[in-house]
Amino acid sequence: MKYFLHDSNAFNDEKITELYINFGYEGLGLFYTILEKLAGQEKPVKTLVLKKQLNVGKKLEKCWSFMESIDIISSNNGETFNKQLLNFSEKYKIKKEKNAKRISEWRENQSDTKTVTHYEQPCNTTKVKLSKVNESKDINKIDFEIVWDLYDKKKGDKDKLKIRWDKLSFSIQQLIIEHIPKYKKEQPEKQFRKNFETYLNNKSYNDEIIQNNGKNNGLAADRDDDSIFDKPSDYLHSN
Repeated sequence: MKYFLHDSNAFNDEKITELYINFGYEGLGLFYTILEKLAGQEKPVKTLVLKKQLNVGKKLEKCWSFMESIDIISSNNGETFNKQLLNFSEKYKIKKEKNAKRISEWRENQSDTKTVTHYEQPCNTTKVKLSKVNESKDINKIDFEIVWDLYDKKKGDKDKLKIRWDKLSFSIQQLIIEHIPKYKKEQPEKQFRKNFETYLNNKSYNDEIIQNNGKNNGLAADRDDDSIFDKPSDYLHSN
């Protein structure tokens, strides 16, 4: 994964407070650096390798043991991991695969419909041609669940949004599907992203995407995917 959210209120967490009291900002720095390394690998990392990379000496070794004792990092079979980070990483992979499958199926269906020809009744039976039946509406429609999962800020009345989505023309639906990944890359923080209802009401899919060219004032850039955390502080706690 390319990034994880950091809760602006994390310092008030009981375990983080304990870590700060015992080891100060040095302890906090070590903890969040460990999380970055683990998130980058998306799997447990060999403890000796991780400690070597982070230059963990005697003082930080005590800090490391303390973090294990309060269960914000764990070690097993010579590997270090964060339980919640692993859990959400698995959920994220499943979700990403599901979204990719849905979009792939939609594209295949779209390709198939291009080969469909309209049937016309013989002129001696009726003057109405069946080929005109669907002229006033799109045969192709993108399933709402695809865009709902792709946008991934599930707030608002889902049933009403589905009705609103189904009323959109196929060309507008296509435009939205193509625009959303670009919009998410421009605004990767889900909490600052518009609710989907607002996105539709404002026709934000017509907005120009402003690239930040990697200048992000310390925030993660080039995020093609969403955060794996439902709540930013989830990686602090174990079940």
